[in-house]
Amino acid sequence: MEHPLNYILPGLFGLFLCIQLYYILFVYGRLNRYSPPDLIPDVDYPPLSVIICARNEEANLRLYLTEILEQDYPLYEVVVVNDCSSDDTKWVLKEFQERYKHLRTVAIAEHERFNHGKKFAVTLGVKGAQYEHLVFTDADCFPQSNLWLRYMAQQFTPGKSIVLGYSPYVETKGFLNTYIRYETYQTALNYLSFALKRNAYMGVGRNLAYTKSLFFKGKGFAAHMHIPSGDDDLFVNQNATRDNVAICIHPDAMVWSEPKRTYKAYKQQKKRHFGAAKAYRTKHKFALGFQAASTLLFYLLALTLLIVQPQYWYIALSGYLLRLLLLAIVCIPIMKKLQVGKLATGLPFLDIYHVVYITIKGLGASFGKHVSWK
Repeated sequence: MEHPLNYILPGLFGLFLCIQLYYILFVYGRLNRYSPPDLIPDVDYPPLSVIICARNEEANLRLYLTEILEQDYPLYEVVVVNDCSSDDTKWVLKEFQERYKHLRTVAIAEHERFNHGKKFAVTLGVKGAQYEHLVFTDADCFPQSNLWLRYMAQQFTPGKSIVLGYSPYVETKGFLNTYIRYETYQTALNYLSFALKRNAYMGVGRNLAYTKSLFFKGKGFAAHMHIPSGDDDLFVNQNATRDNVAICIHPDAMVWSEPKRTYKAYKQQKKRHFGAAKAYRTKHKFALGFQAASTLLFYLLALTLLIVQPQYWYIALSGYLLRLLLLAIVCIPIMKKLQVGKLATGLPFLDIYHVVYITIKGLGASFGKHVSWK
Protein backbone atom coordinates (compact mmCIF):
# COMPACT_ATOMS: atom_id res chain seq x y z
CA MET A 1 0.00 0.00 0.00
CA GLU A 2 1.41 3.38 -1.00
CA HIS A 3 2.14 6.09 1.54
CA PRO A 4 -0.56 8.84 1.61
CA LEU A 5 2.10 11.47 0.78
CA ASN A 6 2.51 9.83 -2.61
CA TYR A 7 -0.91 11.14 -3.57
CA ILE A 8 -0.14 14.80 -2.85
CA LEU A 9 1.41 15.57 -6.23
CA PRO A 10 -1.29 13.79 -8.28
CA GLY A 11 -3.92 15.50 -6.12
CA LEU A 12 -2.46 18.95 -6.74
CA PHE A 13 -2.28 18.21 -10.44
CA GLY A 14 -5.94 17.19 -10.40
CA LEU A 15 -6.87 20.38 -8.54
CA PHE A 16 -5.23 22.65 -11.09
CA LEU A 17 -6.68 20.59 -13.92
CA CYS A 18 -10.14 21.31 -12.49
CA ILE A 19 -9.31 25.02 -12.29
CA GLN A 20 -8.25 24.98 -15.93
CA LEU A 21 -11.42 23.20 -16.97
CA TYR A 22 -13.47 25.85 -15.15
CA TYR A 23 -11.87 28.62 -17.21
CA ILE A 24 -12.26 26.70 -20.47
CA LEU A 25 -15.87 25.60 -19.96
CA PHE A 26 -17.40 28.39 -17.91
CA VAL A 27 -15.39 31.47 -18.91
CA TYR A 28 -14.27 30.88 -22.50
CA GLY A 29 -17.43 28.85 -23.04
CA ARG A 30 -19.47 32.07 -22.86
CA LEU A 31 -17.63 33.49 -25.86
CA ASN A 32 -17.94 30.15 -27.65
CA ARG A 33 -21.73 30.32 -27.30
CA TYR A 34 -21.98 34.02 -28.19
CA SER A 35 -23.34 34.84 -31.64
CA PRO A 36 -22.68 38.42 -32.80
CA PRO A 37 -25.94 40.02 -33.96
CA ASP A 38 -26.43 41.25 -37.51
CA LEU A 39 -27.53 44.79 -38.21
CA ILE A 40 -31.03 45.54 -36.98
CA PRO A 41 -33.24 47.41 -39.49
CA ASP A 42 -34.51 50.89 -38.71
CA VAL A 43 -32.09 51.58 -35.86
CA ASP A 44 -31.91 55.21 -34.79
CA TYR A 45 -28.13 55.56 -34.94
CA PRO A 46 -26.65 58.26 -32.70
CA PRO A 47 -24.19 60.79 -34.17
CA LEU A 48 -20.60 59.60 -33.65
CA SER A 49 -17.17 61.15 -33.22
CA VAL A 50 -14.30 58.92 -34.35
CA ILE A 51 -11.08 59.93 -32.60
CA ILE A 52 -7.60 59.10 -33.91
CA CYS A 53 -4.36 60.24 -32.30
CA ALA A 54 -1.48 60.53 -34.76
CA ARG A 55 2.16 61.28 -34.16
CA ASN A 56 4.29 61.13 -37.31
CA GLU A 57 1.71 58.95 -39.06
CA GLU A 58 1.86 60.56 -42.51
CA ALA A 59 2.22 57.24 -44.35
CA ASN A 60 -0.50 55.43 -42.41
CA LEU A 61 -2.94 58.31 -42.76
CA ARG A 62 -2.47 58.23 -46.53
CA LEU A 63 -3.09 54.47 -46.53
CA TYR A 64 -6.00 54.07 -44.14
CA LEU A 65 -7.78 57.34 -43.34
CA THR A 66 -10.01 57.12 -46.41
CA GLU A 67 -11.56 53.89 -45.11
CA ILE A 68 -12.48 55.67 -41.87
CA LEU A 69 -13.87 58.69 -43.69
CA GLU A 70 -16.02 56.66 -46.09
CA GLN A 71 -18.06 54.66 -43.61
CA ASP A 72 -21.71 53.99 -44.39
CA TYR A 73 -23.10 55.93 -41.43
CA PRO A 74 -25.78 58.64 -41.23
CA LEU A 75 -23.95 61.32 -39.24
CA TYR A 76 -20.41 61.23 -37.93
CA GLU A 77 -17.19 63.17 -37.77
CA VAL A 78 -13.57 62.07 -37.69
CA VAL A 79 -11.31 63.96 -35.29
CA VAL A 80 -7.59 63.46 -35.88
CA VAL A 81 -5.30 64.76 -33.15
CA ASN A 82 -1.99 65.73 -34.73
CA ASP A 83 0.26 65.14 -31.74
CA CYS A 84 3.52 67.05 -32.27
CA SER A 85 4.23 65.41 -35.63
CA SER A 86 7.50 66.37 -37.31
CA ASP A 87 6.64 64.78 -40.66
CA ASP A 88 4.04 65.96 -43.19
CA THR A 89 1.01 64.85 -41.17
CA LYS A 90 -0.30 68.42 -41.09
CA TRP A 91 -0.32 68.73 -44.88
CA VAL A 92 -1.76 65.26 -45.42
CA LEU A 93 -4.66 66.17 -43.16
CA LYS A 94 -5.19 69.44 -45.05
CA GLU A 95 -5.43 67.47 -48.29
CA PHE A 96 -8.05 65.17 -46.77
CA GLN A 97 -10.03 68.08 -45.35
CA GLU A 98 -10.44 69.50 -48.84
CA ARG A 99 -12.31 66.32 -49.83
CA TYR A 100 -14.04 65.34 -46.59
CA LYS A 101 -15.94 68.02 -44.72
CA HIS A 102 -16.57 65.75 -41.72
CA LEU A 103 -12.83 65.55 -40.99
CA ARG A 104 -11.71 67.83 -38.19
CA THR A 105 -8.23 68.20 -36.70
CA VAL A 106 -6.75 69.16 -33.37
CA ALA A 107 -3.09 70.16 -33.36
CA ILE A 108 -0.71 69.86 -30.41
CA ALA A 109 2.55 71.80 -30.58
CA GLU A 110 5.79 70.51 -29.06
CA HIS A 111 6.66 72.13 -25.73
CA GLU A 112 10.27 72.19 -24.61
CA ARG A 113 9.40 71.74 -20.91
CA PHE A 114 6.24 69.66 -21.14
CA ASN A 115 6.42 66.06 -22.33
CA HIS A 116 3.04 64.42 -22.61
CA GLY A 117 1.77 60.98 -23.49
CA LYS A 118 -1.09 59.69 -25.60
CA LYS A 119 -3.64 60.31 -22.85
CA PHE A 120 -3.22 64.06 -23.22
CA ALA A 121 -3.83 63.76 -26.96
CA VAL A 122 -6.90 61.56 -26.40
CA THR A 123 -8.26 64.04 -23.86
CA LEU A 124 -7.98 66.90 -26.34
CA GLY A 125 -9.67 64.74 -28.95
CA VAL A 126 -12.56 64.00 -26.59
CA LYS A 127 -12.91 67.67 -25.69
CA GLY A 128 -12.86 68.62 -29.34
CA ALA A 129 -15.49 66.05 -30.35
CA GLN A 130 -18.96 67.36 -31.15
CA TYR A 131 -20.94 64.24 -30.26
CA GLU A 132 -21.73 62.20 -27.17
CA HIS A 133 -20.83 58.79 -28.57
CA LEU A 134 -17.10 58.32 -29.22
CA VAL A 135 -15.32 55.63 -31.24
CA PHE A 136 -11.54 55.20 -31.01
CA THR A 137 -9.00 53.68 -33.34
CA ASP A 138 -5.37 54.27 -34.38
CA ALA A 139 -3.78 55.77 -37.47
CA ASP A 140 -2.36 52.41 -38.58
CA CYS A 141 -5.76 50.67 -38.46
CA PHE A 142 -8.41 50.01 -41.08
CA PRO A 143 -11.95 48.61 -40.66
CA GLN A 144 -12.90 45.36 -42.34
CA SER A 145 -15.97 46.96 -43.90
CA ASN A 146 -17.76 50.27 -44.30
CA LEU A 147 -20.36 49.04 -41.79
CA TRP A 148 -17.95 49.15 -38.85
CA LEU A 149 -19.50 52.22 -37.25
CA ARG A 150 -23.04 50.88 -37.62
CA TYR A 151 -22.16 47.69 -35.76
CA MET A 152 -20.36 49.54 -32.98
CA ALA A 153 -23.12 52.12 -32.56
CA GLN A 154 -25.81 49.44 -32.53
CA GLN A 155 -24.36 48.14 -29.26
CA PHE A 156 -25.09 51.43 -27.48
CA THR A 157 -28.38 50.06 -26.20
CA PRO A 158 -30.01 51.63 -23.09
CA GLY A 159 -27.64 51.37 -20.12
CA LYS A 160 -24.56 50.58 -22.25
CA SER A 161 -21.85 53.25 -22.27
CA ILE A 162 -18.81 51.14 -23.27
CA VAL A 163 -18.48 48.95 -26.37
CA LEU A 164 -15.49 46.61 -26.60
CA GLY A 165 -14.50 45.88 -30.18
CA TYR A 166 -11.86 43.53 -31.52
CA SER A 167 -8.79 44.34 -33.61
CA PRO A 168 -6.76 41.47 -35.13
CA TYR A 169 -3.37 41.88 -36.76
CA VAL A 170 -2.58 41.36 -40.43
CA GLU A 171 -0.96 38.02 -41.23
CA THR A 172 2.61 38.05 -42.56
CA LYS A 173 5.43 35.51 -42.58
CA GLY A 174 7.51 34.46 -39.58
CA PHE A 175 7.08 33.21 -36.04
CA LEU A 176 6.94 36.71 -34.54
CA ASN A 177 3.83 37.48 -36.57
CA THR A 178 2.30 34.12 -35.66
CA TYR A 179 2.82 34.73 -31.98
CA ILE A 180 1.62 38.36 -32.11
CA ARG A 181 -1.63 37.21 -33.72
CA TYR A 182 -2.00 34.40 -31.17
CA GLU A 183 -1.27 36.68 -28.21
CA THR A 184 -3.79 39.19 -29.56
CA TYR A 185 -6.37 36.43 -29.88
CA GLN A 186 -5.58 35.20 -26.34
CA THR A 187 -5.97 38.72 -24.95
CA ALA A 188 -9.31 39.10 -26.74
CA LEU A 189 -10.43 35.65 -25.59
CA ASN A 190 -9.92 36.81 -22.02
CA TYR A 191 -11.32 40.34 -22.05
CA LEU A 192 -14.34 39.43 -24.20
CA SER A 193 -15.15 36.35 -22.10
CA PHE A 194 -14.89 38.28 -18.85
CA ALA A 195 -17.06 41.04 -20.31
CA LEU A 196 -19.73 38.45 -21.10
CA LYS A 197 -19.45 37.37 -17.44
CA ARG A 198 -20.26 40.99 -16.56
CA ASN A 199 -16.76 41.54 -15.20
CA ALA A 200 -15.08 43.61 -17.94
CA TYR A 201 -11.53 44.63 -17.11
CA MET A 202 -10.02 46.06 -20.32
CA GLY A 203 -10.51 47.08 -23.93
CA VAL A 204 -8.24 47.75 -26.89
CA GLY A 205 -7.94 51.29 -28.23
CA ARG A 206 -7.70 50.14 -31.84
CA ASN A 207 -11.43 49.39 -31.67
CA LEU A 208 -13.21 50.84 -28.66
CA ALA A 209 -16.21 53.07 -28.02
CA TYR A 210 -17.65 54.89 -25.03
CA THR A 211 -19.65 57.99 -24.22
CA LYS A 212 -18.27 61.44 -23.59
CA SER A 213 -20.37 61.76 -20.43
CA LEU A 214 -18.75 58.61 -19.01
CA PHE A 215 -15.32 60.06 -19.78
CA PHE A 216 -15.99 63.24 -17.85
CA LYS A 217 -17.91 61.50 -15.08
CA GLY A 218 -14.84 59.35 -14.43
CA LYS A 219 -12.56 62.43 -14.70
CA GLY A 220 -10.91 61.10 -17.82
CA PHE A 221 -7.44 59.72 -17.18
CA ALA A 222 -6.77 61.76 -14.04
CA ALA A 223 -6.26 58.71 -11.83
CA HIS A 224 -3.53 57.26 -14.06
CA MET A 225 -2.22 60.14 -16.15
CA HIS A 226 1.27 59.40 -14.78
CA ILE A 227 1.27 56.02 -16.56
CA PRO A 228 2.23 56.47 -20.25
CA SER A 229 -0.04 53.69 -21.53
CA GLY A 230 -3.55 52.67 -20.53
CA ASP A 231 -5.69 55.18 -22.41
CA ASP A 232 -7.78 52.17 -23.42
CA ASP A 233 -7.49 49.30 -20.92
CA LEU A 234 -7.11 51.41 -17.77
CA PHE A 235 -10.05 53.59 -18.75
CA VAL A 236 -12.26 50.53 -19.19
CA ASN A 237 -10.87 48.94 -16.04
CA GLN A 238 -11.82 51.91 -13.90
CA ASN A 239 -15.17 52.77 -15.52
CA ALA A 240 -16.72 49.41 -16.42
CA THR A 241 -19.58 48.11 -14.29
CA ARG A 242 -21.57 44.89 -14.38
CA ASP A 243 -24.17 46.48 -16.62
CA ASN A 244 -22.64 49.21 -18.79
CA VAL A 245 -20.44 47.14 -21.15
CA ALA A 246 -21.30 45.50 -24.48
CA ILE A 247 -19.04 43.66 -26.93
CA CYS A 248 -18.98 43.87 -30.73
CA ILE A 249 -17.21 41.08 -32.66
CA HIS A 250 -19.18 40.83 -35.89
CA PRO A 251 -16.70 40.28 -38.76
CA ASP A 252 -17.77 43.56 -40.39
CA ALA A 253 -17.01 45.39 -37.15
CA MET A 254 -13.40 44.26 -36.84
CA VAL A 255 -10.56 46.73 -37.27
CA TRP A 256 -7.28 45.42 -38.62
CA SER A 257 -3.82 46.67 -37.77
CA GLU A 258 -0.26 46.19 -38.97
CA PRO A 259 1.76 44.25 -36.36
CA LYS A 260 5.23 45.05 -35.12
CA ARG A 261 7.91 43.74 -37.46
CA THR A 262 10.82 43.38 -35.05
CA TYR A 263 11.22 41.72 -31.67
CA LYS A 264 12.56 44.98 -30.22
CA ALA A 265 9.46 46.95 -31.24
CA TYR A 266 7.16 44.21 -29.95
CA LYS A 267 9.06 44.08 -26.66
CA GLN A 268 8.55 47.83 -26.19
CA GLN A 269 4.85 47.50 -26.97
CA LYS A 270 4.35 44.72 -24.43
CA LYS A 271 6.34 46.62 -21.82
CA ARG A 272 3.81 49.46 -22.10
CA HIS A 273 0.90 47.04 -21.78
CA PHE A 274 2.32 45.30 -18.72
CA GLY A 275 3.05 48.69 -17.15
CA ALA A 276 -0.62 49.64 -17.40
CA ALA A 277 -1.82 46.29 -16.04
CA LYS A 278 -0.13 47.02 -12.71
CA ALA A 279 -2.72 49.77 -12.16
CA TYR A 280 -5.77 47.54 -12.66
CA ARG A 281 -8.31 47.19 -9.88
CA THR A 282 -7.15 44.79 -7.18
CA LYS A 283 -9.87 42.26 -7.93
CA HIS A 284 -8.86 42.15 -11.59
CA LYS A 285 -5.17 41.85 -10.84
CA PHE A 286 -5.93 38.97 -8.51
CA ALA A 287 -8.25 37.23 -10.99
CA LEU A 288 -5.84 37.57 -13.92
CA GLY A 289 -2.84 36.66 -11.80
CA PHE A 290 -4.58 33.57 -10.46
CA GLN A 291 -5.64 32.55 -13.95
CA ALA A 292 -2.10 32.86 -15.32
CA ALA A 293 -0.56 31.17 -12.27
CA SER A 294 -2.99 28.25 -12.43
CA THR A 295 -2.08 27.60 -16.07
CA LEU A 296 1.63 27.75 -15.31
CA LEU A 297 1.25 25.46 -12.28
CA PHE A 298 -0.81 23.00 -14.32
CA TYR A 299 2.07 22.56 -16.75
CA LEU A 300 4.74 22.55 -14.03
CA LEU A 301 2.87 19.93 -11.99
CA ALA A 302 2.41 17.74 -15.06
CA LEU A 303 6.14 17.90 -15.75
CA THR A 304 7.04 17.37 -12.07
CA LEU A 305 4.73 14.38 -11.86
CA LEU A 306 6.42 12.77 -14.85
CA ILE A 307 9.88 13.30 -13.35
CA VAL A 308 9.29 12.67 -9.63
CA GLN A 309 6.59 10.01 -9.81
CA PRO A 310 6.83 8.47 -13.29
CA GLN A 311 4.54 5.61 -12.20
CA TYR A 312 1.72 8.17 -12.53
CA TRP A 313 2.62 9.11 -16.09
CA TYR A 314 -0.86 8.16 -17.21
CA ILE A 315 -2.39 10.78 -14.86
CA ALA A 316 -0.19 13.56 -16.24
CA LEU A 317 -0.76 12.52 -19.84
CA SER A 318 -4.51 11.99 -19.56
CA GLY A 319 -4.94 15.31 -17.70
CA TYR A 320 -2.94 17.16 -20.34
CA LEU A 321 -4.86 15.53 -23.20
CA LEU A 322 -8.23 16.20 -21.54
CA ARG A 323 -7.41 19.90 -21.14
CA LEU A 324 -6.08 20.12 -24.69
CA LEU A 325 -9.16 18.37 -26.11
CA LEU A 326 -11.60 20.68 -24.32
CA LEU A 327 -9.47 23.71 -25.19
CA ALA A 328 -9.69 22.72 -28.85
CA ILE A 329 -13.44 22.04 -28.71
CA VAL A 330 -14.21 25.37 -27.03
CA CYS A 331 -11.57 27.66 -28.49
CA ILE A 332 -11.15 26.64 -32.11
CA PRO A 333 -14.65 27.94 -32.95
CA ILE A 334 -13.70 31.17 -31.13
CA MET A 335 -10.48 31.40 -33.16
CA LYS A 336 -12.58 31.17 -36.31
CA LYS A 337 -14.92 33.89 -35.05
CA LEU A 338 -11.91 36.11 -34.35
CA GLN A 339 -10.39 35.34 -37.77
CA VAL A 340 -7.29 33.50 -36.57
CA GLY A 341 -8.49 30.00 -37.42
CA LYS A 342 -5.19 29.15 -39.12
CA LEU A 343 -3.47 29.26 -35.74
CA ALA A 344 -5.49 26.27 -34.49
CA THR A 345 -2.94 23.79 -35.85
CA GLY A 346 -0.26 25.28 -33.59
CA LEU A 347 -2.48 25.47 -30.50
CA PRO A 348 -0.60 22.88 -28.34
CA PHE A 349 2.75 24.63 -28.83
CA LEU A 350 1.44 28.22 -28.81
CA ASP A 351 -0.46 27.62 -25.58
CA ILE A 352 2.68 26.51 -23.74
CA TYR A 353 4.86 29.19 -25.34
CA HIS A 354 2.36 31.88 -24.37
CA VAL A 355 2.33 30.77 -20.73
CA VAL A 356 6.13 30.89 -20.54
CA TYR A 357 6.35 34.22 -22.38
CA ILE A 358 3.71 35.95 -20.26
CA THR A 359 5.31 34.67 -17.05
CA ILE A 360 8.76 35.96 -17.99
CA LYS A 361 7.55 39.30 -19.31
CA GLY A 362 5.15 39.78 -16.43
CA LEU A 363 7.94 39.33 -13.90
CA GLY A 364 10.20 41.63 -15.92
CA ALA A 365 7.54 44.33 -16.08
CA SER A 366 7.21 44.30 -12.30
CA PHE A 367 10.70 45.75 -12.07
CA GLY A 368 10.90 47.67 -15.35
CA LYS A 369 10.57 51.35 -16.11
CA HIS A 370 7.67 53.00 -17.89
CA VAL A 371 8.10 53.80 -21.59
CA SER A 372 6.45 56.44 -23.75
CA TRP A 373 3.64 55.69 -26.22
CA LYS A 374 5.70 56.81 -29.24
